[in-house]
Amino acid sequence: MKRTIAAFKCPALAMSKVLIVAGGEQSPAAILKAAIAQSHPLTEVDICGVSELNSGAIAPGGAIVCPLTLDLPSHLVFPGRDVYRFCRNIWAARDRVAQELLFPVGEGNFWLPVVLTAKGPLYAEAIGAESGKLSGELSYCLPVHLSDVWRQQLYELAYRLLDLLNAPPATYLMQFGFVGERICFDRLWPFPAAPAIASVGVQVPDLFVCHWHCLTNQPIYDIEISSAVARSL
Repeated sequence: MKRTIAAFKCPALAMSKVLIVAGGEQSPAAILKAAIAQSHPLTEVDICGVSELNSGAIAPGGAIVCPLTLDLPSHLVFPGRDVYRFCRNIWAARDRVAQELLFPVGEGNFWLPVVLTAKGPLYAEAIGAESGKLSGELSYCLPVHLSDVWRQQLYELAYRLLDLLNAPPATYLMQFGFVGERICFDRLWPFPAAPAIASVGVQVPDLFVCHWHCLTNQPIYDIEISSAVARSL
């Protein structure tokens, strides 16, 4: 499935350093670092943990800060800090969605990727998860086929939520489940979290490339499932 959007001009980029703040899961940080290197090979990209920030061992300075965790020190300043605070308090986020957006809330193991560009949101294919029979660990799959009714509910909720939060350009994952015939909101991730790994090699561009393009105001012309995957569906 291909979604074509209007391109917009990208200003000249002159960054020299990027700092990726990683959480417990290191794979997303490594994938994002590779995406940045492919786009801007001369840019210095470092990955650090939250403990290094807390101890003062790492000073962001003039670097572009790309947090891939919600467990951030209060003194860290970066675009979207208020959105991260919203996302960190899951129960308060659910209460706000239920009271202000009038959507059901609950738990779920599905994610809607929202690539929020400067021109508006693009909705990628949903991601699903299942638990391994032996290991018990979650594995992620993309795409998950949803009915048009469910898609419209998801798009409406995601649009209204990001508008309510005045969210800056980035790639978001809205975690959701189902209550009868309706979508229920679980939580919001303000970066490509672990489920986004399912997009690598499946979606073009993948969600990590999309995230970097959003953060640096680079154009995204379309989002599509790769032709090899599409033929096997």
